[in-house]
Amino acid sequence: MTKVLESQKVSLKGEIAIPGDKSISHRAVMFGSIAEGKTTVHNFLEGEDCLSTIECFRAMGVEINRTEEVVEINGRGFNGLKEPSQLLDVGNSGTTTRLILGLLAGTDFHSCLIGDDSIAKRPMARVTVPLRLMGAKIDGRENGQYTPLAVRGHALKGITYESPVASAQIKSAILLAGINAEGKTTVKEPHKSRDHTERMLGAFGVEVESDETSASVEGGQTLKGTTVNVPGDISSAAFFLVAGAIVPNSRIRLQNVGLNPTRTGIVDVLDMMNVKYKIEAERVESGEPVGDFVVETSDIKGTEISGDLIPRLIDEIPIIALLATQAEGETIIKDAAELRVKETDRISTVATELNKLGADITPTEDGMIIKGGTPLHGGNIDSHGDHRIGMMLAVASLITSSKVELERPEAISVSYPTFFEHLAKLSR
Repeated sequence: MTKVLESQKVSLKGEIAIPGDKSISHRAVMFGSIAEGKTTVHNFLEGEDCLSTIECFRAMGVEINRTEEVVEINGRGFNGLKEPSQLLDVGNSGTTTRLILGLLAGTDFHSCLIGDDSIAKRPMARVTVPLRLMGAKIDGRENGQYTPLAVRGHALKGITYESPVASAQIKSAILLAGINAEGKTTVKEPHKSRDHTERMLGAFGVEVESDETSASVEGGQTLKGTTVNVPGDISSAAFFLVAGAIVPNSRIRLQNVGLNPTRTGIVDVLDMMNVKYKIEAERVESGEPVGDFVVETSDIKGTEISGDLIPRLIDEIPIIALLATQAEGETIIKDAAELRVKETDRISTVATELNKLGADITPTEDGMIIKGGTPLHGGNIDSHGDHRIGMMLAVASLITSSKVELERPEAISVSYPTFFEHLAKLSR
């Protein structure tokens, strides 16, 4: 499929409500499914990845009902999960794959995970290795490094694991296994990764100990059903934050955006690059800080992005790269080798696709060097089936001198099904 994006040559005005956070939506379904009693989820993200999570738990006997307003989950308790009679298809969702492995490891049944071609290339040993240290029995291609993965549920023992990278998916998989393990489970990280799992486990009644570089749970705890209000996804908001900054004569409001401090690296970058924005109506909902962003056209400055900041904005780097093409001076991104094992090799893909439009980006082993002040022209570009690459390129089309033809735009529906609708709403 190809989508023709005419060069807009318009300003962006108005306001939109950002769809629910993908990471939190996944967890709400998983935790609600293994909790005792009913869980009601508001502002659930109706993206393909999160729907894959729902289908996996339905296949294990959990009753999950969806309406336009809410998702209702009739939790069975962890021991109430049933052996699936079918393969558990995670689709394109790395979060579903890695987190559900942590839950399946401690069941009393056999299950098998499969996904699409992209998932089949993504490294799973980073999760299967520590889970095996806990006693999990997991096998798959190349000794469990890639899907399909077969899991024979087994009694687990708590461990202390030092993760080589700061990854919320690794940490969450181990902590979820730890809830059903004997003893205490601790995960230590080089930097603090997203803490949605720790926060939400607390909302479901689980005691979690955490500090800047570690998180721990005691085994044998029970989750209790609750109500979850999912904030807007700051990773999705980032595309419109950048659009508002680079499109001339623009001023837009983004409502209900999550402000979890482990996710607000993009806000630090806005400050570093001189973007004009403000945050209003700050509040806390379901344990997560939330606010409304107002952003307007800005005189952007180049910067260096590296170190501890990277785990807090890893998913936003593609759109930050676009922002940097319009900045004064050079922007250097480093310490971001994790980008090479996302839905695509995002270092290579960002450079290749934006350079097709006239950008000057040099990929490096762990990041990229971006020359600012480069006008963009039209061309034929490809999302490569990666939702964040697709959205970044669609935003780029707002400032190109001629039309852009985007291949595989349907990938965007993974995390932002109403993206093009919202883009059209703001275009004046």
